[in-house]
Amino acid sequence: MPPLKLAPLFLALSLPVHAGEIWVTNEKDDTISIIDTDTLEVVRTYETGERPRGITFSKDFSRVYICASDSDTVQVMDPETGKILHDLPSGEDPEQFVLHPDDRHLYIANEDDAITTVVDTETRKVVAQIDVGIEPEGMAVSPDGKIAITTSETTNMAHWIDTETQELFANTLVDSRPRHAEFAKEGTELWVSSEIGGTITVFDVATQAEKAKISFDVPNIHPDRVQPVGFEFTPGDTHAFVALGPSNHVAVVNGETFEVEEYILVGRRVWHMAFNADHSRLFTTNGVSGDVTVIDVGSRKPIKSIKVGRFPWGAAFRP
Repeated sequence: MPPLKLAPLFLALSLPVHAGEIWVTNEKDDTISIIDTDTLEVVRTYETGERPRGITFSKDFSRVYICASDSDTVQVMDPETGKILHDLPSGEDPEQFVLHPDDRHLYIANEDDAITTVVDTETRKVVAQIDVGIEPEGMAVSPDGKIAITTSETTNMAHWIDTETQELFANTLVDSRPRHAEFAKEGTELWVSSEIGGTITVFDVATQAEKAKISFDVPNIHPDRVQPVGFEFTPGDTHAFVALGPSNHVAVVNGETFEVEEYILVGRRVWHMAFNADHSRLFTTNGVSGDVTVIDVGSRKPIKSIKVGRFPWGAAFRP
């Protein structure tokens, strides 16, 4: 075959296979910093409402939802242009949220109101408000969409919501100040981090019974500074990477044994994180140092620090 006809194939093979972006909310700047996952550089910055924190994308990535906490709204942005398309009624002080697998309903934690608000993103109307504990923050939804979880920081509970009836069916105690929740093992486990308690509680979803308690002991760091907040699972939930707040470390936890395998030094006060497309790199938001640490997942080593806005908080991947 003539060389000229090989050129398009060569060019296609030369393109990055796993190109994408990490979107980072900056609390104090009212902006989003967008990082190219290949060049590891900030390529765009978009303005948002006041104090953006939680961030997530629609299934087709055509819309990005942003918790503008001090604006008391969830903003819907066009990710191509950075234009705010419209706001959604969210209740007061939305902090975190989760998008139901139906790609339509947002479950929003309203920290000041002690409620979880359910919003229909198509009709832009509130369909339910569910009373939960004091200072709700963490939100999760099961893979089958049947259960939503709200964690309340002051009540120290995980609240279990039936998404068909929009009513609570269980409340389970965790350690002090729960901040984040995620389902694992195809929805059979629920993990909840407790910032002041310094632990992660693992529940059996079928019974809501405690299955395991994970503690952390970072060498040469006072226990009071070891404060687990956000965490993300590797494919197959074999490991969890856990942000440990002002300890400035990320823990690597074995998903089967619940043992901590390693601690990775990152920036100051690490909050949340997101993987790139093939889960080969992890991007952590470091609030106090105003940067993002890039971790090579294979070697479990930090490879770069990327300056973003002031007090980066949430992170989400976009292909």
